[in-house]
Amino acid sequence: MDFKRVDEKGTLEAVCLIKSVEKRISSKGAPYLDIVIADKDEEMSAKLWDYREGLHDNFAPGDIVKIRGGKNIYNGSEQFKIDRILPVTAADGVRMEDYVPSAPYSGEAMLAEVEAAAASLADGELKALAFEMLGAWREKLLYWPAAFKLHHAVRGGLLYHTLAVLRLAEAVCAIYPFVDRDLLVAGVILHDILKIGEFEVPNTGLASGYTTAGQLVGHLVSGAAALEKAGEKLGISSETLLLLEHMLISHHGDPDFGAAVRPLTLEAEILSQLDMLDARVYQIAHALEQTEKGAFTQRQWAMEDRKFYQHGRVRAKPEAALIPEK
Repeated sequence: MDFKRVDEKGTLEAVCLIKSVEKRISSKGAPYLDIVIADKDEEMSAKLWDYREGLHDNFAPGDIVKIRGGKNIYNGSEQFKIDRILPVTAADGVRMEDYVPSAPYSGEAMLAEVEAAAASLADGELKALAFEMLGAWREKLLYWPAAFKLHHAVRGGLLYHTLAVLRLAEAVCAIYPFVDRDLLVAGVILHDILKIGEFEVPNTGLASGYTTAGQLVGHLVSGAAALEKAGEKLGISSETLLLLEHMLISHHGDPDFGAAVRPLTLEAEILSQLDMLDARVYQIAHALEQTEKGAFTQRQWAMEDRKFYQHGRVRAKPEAALIPEK
């Protein structure tokens, strides 16, 4: 936690994220706030003993605040005693990305590249569908995660994953010119878009759980349904819709992993393989980042319960895996 000393008495102040906050009653019968404060790297217990009703009632998880006070040790653990707490303002120039695990690029930069790919589509129907769907969820796309726990479960993770798969797809099309680039690129852009609606996501951009619809229906089926609705609105041909819907409902590859059917077109198979590749690379890199050189990771249940060896030749973070922005 980045605390700064502000006077000779050792008073500290910091900007931090409220991870949790609860009003409690002390042993003396006085109300206080029990808070967990955090930044990207760590969290700490904090107490606001001088609670004032009305003044301190509006703080909630996900708020970024300025605190002042001092550290102490309680039951062997470090704790922060808050003397003053204030919400940040626009003048503070604070970004949520600096306080929660986030994609390495801004949502705006990633969306701009995805939209540029959509604009490059020669097929007018696929282009119209891509922009219709992107426009419908544009605001949430800028910060939505790609998962609750596994791959790209960070602020902006959905666009980050989409952009990685898109760049992989462009490379595949350069190697294999017989692949229908328009169909593959459109499928990549839209394959996970209905993860918006699958998770409960507060303003932190980190999923706190699954929605009821996310558990009962899931993003493959809801994505195909949303695509069908958009296609009817735009007057898209049934053949185009059928090919793209198939890509959405089959991109998990295997029914055991949630696919409604296995991929049955070349572009659907490529999408499924690239989607899995990016997810697995990210998960392995994340596990290796937490592992010392010469050691093995914990077992990764999503990858056949394997352990991966940290050879130490590269220590890049999974959130820095993409090539620099264009």
